[in-house]
Formats: sequence, structure tokens, C-alpha cells
Amino acid sequence: MKQYQNIFIRLPCSVLVVLLYIPLFACKMPNDKEEVLPRNQSLPLFNPHVPDFICEIESNKVPPIDAQAEDWFLEARALEDPEIFVEDRDYKKIIDLTRQAAQRLHWKAMLNLASLYVEGRDPLNGEEEAVQLVEKAMRLGIPAAYDRMGTYYANSTGVTGDTTRAYAFWQKAAVMGNPQAMAFLGEKLRAGTDGAIPGYWANIPVAIKMMACALSQGYGPAAFNLHYLYAIPRAANGDEIGDRTPATKQRALNVLHEGVKFGCAECASALAIEFGSPFDLADMLAPYVDKARGERYAVLNRELGFNPNARFPNLDKVLPLPPADLPPWNGDRDTLLHEAKGVRPPPVIPKPSAASLLQKPYFLAAGYALRPTGLHSDAPTAPFSAYWQPVAGQGLTEPAWLFGEGEEFRHFSVLDAAGKSRYGPVTWEQCLTIRHNHGAMEPRAARGLLREVARPEPWLSCACDQVCPVSGVWQPWVAADHPLQAIVNQYWRQAWLTQGAPFPRPHRDWLLDLSDDDVTWHLMDASLADLG
Repeated sequence: MKQYQNIFIRLPCSVLVVLLYIPLFACKMPNDKEEVLPRNQSLPLFNPHVPDFICEIESNKVPPIDAQAEDWFLEARALEDPEIFVEDRDYKKIIDLTRQAAQRLHWKAMLNLASLYVEGRDPLNGEEEAVQLVEKAMRLGIPAAYDRMGTYYANSTGVTGDTTRAYAFWQKAAVMGNPQAMAFLGEKLRAGTDGAIPGYWANIPVAIKMMACALSQGYGPAAFNLHYLYAIPRAANGDEIGDRTPATKQRALNVLHEGVKFGCAECASALAIEFGSPFDLADMLAPYVDKARGERYAVLNRELGFNPNARFPNLDKVLPLPPADLPPWNGDRDTLLHEAKGVRPPPVIPKPSAASLLQKPYFLAAGYALRPTGLHSDAPTAPFSAYWQPVAGQGLTEPAWLFGEGEEFRHFSVLDAAGKSRYGPVTWEQCLTIRHNHGAMEPRAARGLLREVARPEPWLSCACDQVCPVSGVWQPWVAADHPLQAIVNQYWRQAWLTQGAPFPRPHRDWLLDLSDDDVTWHLMDASLADLG
């Protein structure tokens, strides 16, 4: 997802402190009949000294992702591949695909479309339309939309710049579960004392919780600042209460390594220095200088600097931390990156479904099936673009219809409660497109971020409490209708595990409120690293 948070212009601490305690007023005081626009809503002031922080998960708060919309979204992302020069990208197609996905309430597409508007990629839409789109996402309760609105206030994008409101929106986003906001605010709370670093405050316990929660959701950049707090024992007020120990150094090293897997370029750079040319031999995190390891981290750092979308979940296959041995490498950059990427089996080619043989508006592409969501509408028009079907119990057997946002719903002849026939509106239920692949395990990503591998034989699956029976790439998976499937069934959750190693545990290792019994690990690739 496109982010603009990193270009926020930082003000001196003295200015920020004054701003943060100015009450948040809307630009216009509405009367009782006027809606307060989400951009103008009243929010609690940012409190850097909040006593505690509860880790919420963003994927629990967002609308379910429509499978067809996800494919449009990923196709659009592939067209923005860094390997394609900006002037050679087909932005008309990128916008069309992203807009199609956004119309199905694909929340990431909604925010990406807003970014494209801000960038000036669509001549008909600009900053105001971007703000309105983010407001639509806010009405849906999407945490990332609050984070984005904070960034808009920080950078005066479509709204009057207001640092106080920016921090209030970021605080709201973090509390709701947005990892980007958590990482940003967590960094701001890692000072030893308020103002010791201009624009920073002292709240180390909350800073650690925020950054750890962000990292648990796959947000790699949180690892860089988190590793500093892990390296040196600190009191609650931020004071150092001891020197680095082998245990704290190892914990800091581990979190940097995890950050690289999740796409943190700064983490890769730090590890390249730690292993290759440490600043202080007497106080280095790495157990010893290892220039071969440092060189490999440097390759990963350059790649992540060029392509921030890259992820390397199987990093341990080619670059495990000591004391594991490094596999031989021929020095070829692409070979190293290729082996560290996530993997997927060849996609299942679906058989035509009954709906795929129909004409519009009943037609559904062969790769998808429909699942009722339980969301009903009695409105005269479709509230958003989706497949809608008359609710059961109205005496109708109509299949789902595809309606665009604002398109009038059809009328039918139905029997009323008295048994008399009437012609008129009926209640409709939204149907979500799901993959017509009979539950096959197919992690997905934009083109180029995964490599296809043949399914290993025999097909192995294990529970969380087992030990790994075969060295290889393992994918965690939960049922497709599980509320946490959007954060577990991801290619970046893969892990290269050696035979006899324990499988990661959801609560202990990912900070997820998820039972071990709900997760199954599947062997994806048992081939050894081929770096020759």
C-alpha cells in the first residue's frame, strides 16, 4: 500500500508540545442536521504518556476482501513494478483496475486509488477526491484510513495542515490496529526523557508494545527501532538499567533479521554493518565478524531500497543467523533473492461453474464462486458494487446479480404476509466472490513477488505442536472463513524450517489471539538452497 507518512515534515519539539494541547475543532461547526465529515470529527488529543497499549489486529476490523477485487488489485500493483520505468507504466489501466477493486470495497485499493489521485495520475480527480475516498474508508471503520487522514493533515494534503489533528488521527489508527501508525508513534515514544530528542517522548513500555504489535502484523519497518529497545535493558521511564547482554543482543539481532523478512531495508543495512564492518567491535550485536553474511545482507538492503514491496520469508534458507552454517553462494544477486522469496504451487485451473455459463448480470468468471455475507439492504439502489441476491424466504429463487454502486435494484412479484401477490422491492443480500478452487492452498501476491514450485510429494501437513519432519518451506493456513485468515494465509508468513525445529506458535510468536489448533502447517518446497 502506498504510504506518505515518511515525508511528514517534523517540527521542533517545543512547537509540537504547544500544538498537541490545542483543542481539536472542526473547521465549521455543523448544525444538528449536518453531517460532521470524517475529516472534521472530534478525536481525543494524542497522549504520549498513555499507561498501556492493547495490541489490536487491523485485519479484524476491515471488510472482507472480495476475491475478484483482490485479483484486480494485485494486477494493478504488478503494473507499478519498480522494474518498469514510471514513464512506461500504463497508469490508465492501473487506475481502472484499482478503481474496480475499490468499488467492491477492497480497502487497500481504496487507499491506493487515493494515492494515485494525490500523485496526479488521474486528470479528473485530485486531492479533494482523495480525501473523500479516505473518508469513505473511515466510515467503513478501516484503521489504515485514519492513519492516512493523519498523514494528510501532517502534509496539508487536501486539508488545512494541522499537526495536532494529525497525531490524533494516528493515535486513533494505532488503537484500532493499524501497524503503520503503531510503528510511527512507537518510534516517537522511545526517548529516554520527553524532549531528549526533539519531537520525541518517553514511554518505552508502550513504544515496545506498539512496535512489536506492528511487526507481528508483518510490518517490517517497525523492527528497526524496536531492536534498539531490545538491545539494552531499560526501566519504564526509559532509563538504561544495564549493559547489553548476550541475551539482549541476540533478541535485537533476531528482530532485525525478522524485519528483513518483512521488507525492512534499514534492518538489512544494519545487519550488513553488524556482520561486515561493525562500528564497535567491543559492543557489536553479532557474535563475530562474518563478512560473507554481511555481503548477503547488503544485497538484500539494495533490493529492498529499490523495491520496498519485496519480502523474503524464506531468508533462513540462504542466510540463517549464527550458529547455523551459510550455504555456498556463487555471488549472483538474483540467485540469492530468488531463493529467499515466498513460494506458491502452480495455480489450480478451475472448472467452469454454473454461474460462469450465464450471461450478465448473472455471469461470474469461472475462477470464482459466491458466498452470502449476511449483509442485507432494503435500499432502492445498490449501496456499493457487488453481487446481490434476493434474501431467502421471499419466495424467490433468483441467482445473484451484479449491480454497480447506485444502480437500481430490481422489483419482483412476491407474496406478502397476507398471502397476496404484490410487485415491488425486495430485500437483497451481498454475495462475496471467493476462489473457485475447492479450498486449495494458494498464497497470492503481485506478479514477481513469488516463485512457483512443484507441489512436494508426499504432501505433508503438521499441527503447531509438532516438530518439523522435513527441512523446507512451510506455509501456515487457517480455514478460509476464519476471521484471521487475512493475516495468516499470507506468503510472508512462510518459514524455512529445518528438520526437528519447532513450528512457530500464533500467540507466542505472532501475538495473535489464535489457537494453535486452528493453524495447520503445510510443506510447500523441500528443495535445498541452490546458490551455486
